[in-house]
Amino acid sequence: MSIKLLSLSKNEDFKTLITGKKISNKYLTIFFKNLSDKSNKNLNISFVTQKKLGNAVKRNRVKRRLKAIMKNINKISKINLNYSYLLIAKKNIIDGEFFDIKETIIKDYKKIK
Repeated sequence: MSIKLLSLSKNEDFKTLITGKKISNKYLTIFFKNLSDKSNKNLNISFVTQKKLGNAVKRNRVKRRLKAIMKNINKISKINLNYSYLLIAKKNIIDGEFFDIKETIIKDYKKIK
């Protein structure tokens, strides 16, 4: 059974998540926090790419890659569904190899318990 990826939609959810815990690496920053009104059956995750990363084509490519990585990680490892996640991309992610980004994110998600 695959777990569905749900995006956060409310501004207050984003503000609450930014006050939570965070893990940073050279590709992105992961904010995570337990949001009381979210379901534990789905993965609540949002991807943020800032304008300074590049034009819309580059930003959308980064989001597509991150979504593909998260779907892939979902199949092979256990992600804590009690948390909601916010992934903010950094400039290095544009030039990063898919496999390197994936391995870095897997390593970070193993730190979250």
